[in-house]
Amino acid sequence: MRRMHLPFLSWFRFSRLAVASVMALSAAMLACATASAQDAKTLRIGFQKYGTLTILKALGSLDKKLGEQGIAVKWVEFPAGPQLLEGLNVGSIDFGTVGEAPPIFAQAAQAPLIYVGNEPAAPTSEAILVQKDSPIRSVADLKGKKVALNKGSNVHYLLVKQLEKAGVPYQDVNVTYLTPADARAAFERGAVDAWVIWDPFQAAAEKQLGARVLADGTGVVNNYQFFLASRDYLDKHPDVVKTVLEEIRKGDLWAKDHPKESVDLLQPVLGLERPVVELAAQRLAYGVTPVTREVLQHQQQIADAFYALKLIPRKLDVQQAAPAELR
Repeated sequence: MRRMHLPFLSWFRFSRLAVASVMALSAAMLACATASAQDAKTLRIGFQKYGTLTILKALGSLDKKLGEQGIAVKWVEFPAGPQLLEGLNVGSIDFGTVGEAPPIFAQAAQAPLIYVGNEPAAPTSEAILVQKDSPIRSVADLKGKKVALNKGSNVHYLLVKQLEKAGVPYQDVNVTYLTPADARAAFERGAVDAWVIWDPFQAAAEKQLGARVLADGTGVVNNYQFFLASRDYLDKHPDVVKTVLEEIRKGDLWAKDHPKESVDLLQPVLGLERPVVELAAQRLAYGVTPVTREVLQHQQQIADAFYALKLIPRKLDVQQAAPAELR
């Protein structure tokens, strides 16, 4: 009889372990499902420490609006546009804002992004800066000089177009890729001859270092600010994206009508002196609109220019990142 019981006991013990394993697996699956359900109720927004999204975050109106629908907003800060869109590419954010060039580099890397809106052109809120006592007096003088910029950011295209206008081949300039913080340090100690940068870093360099604007985007680039969503999130939650754009529009109207209060909101976030924030805020463009074919044509020109310079590995069709109604 013992021989009859041993297999039974072994099977019983195995069954208990199997049941426990199944229960543990079920619990894990339930936890994952719960987490997924929670993720579906969270909108992750990538932002940079400046601009209309920063104002919207400070106002709290979007958090309140989506909170009424049971959707939490998670704000994720990035140092610049390329890093933000890398976050969108790997799925760590659902929505964000960047300048003109980052979507081109991101699309070249096959990021699943969709253009959903843009701010008006703001050509003076980016510039090529030189030291106040620099012998460099024109863009043509940059030939053979060391110029710092954040690779793939909006100012990358500004440099390309300004050099083109001045008749200087892009290859004749020693372009050094540095983040804004590292570029500022290099600029201050004279390790680079010029710095291509956007606000509020631009305003800070002008006010704090006495940096001189060699050239900005006027008459050369538009410097649109774009709002982008991941393709998957937009497909699943178009109404949420629509709500976000509507709240950005309301925030833009408020900021345009309340410049002093806007600076009050931005200053503690930026941690900069009030004159710096005021100068940068004066150059902001307000009034988000749905992206248009004309705007996307401008983006195509940027993509073609970068491809011609071999800054991106393949020719792009920007239209593939257009919202469904424009495809």
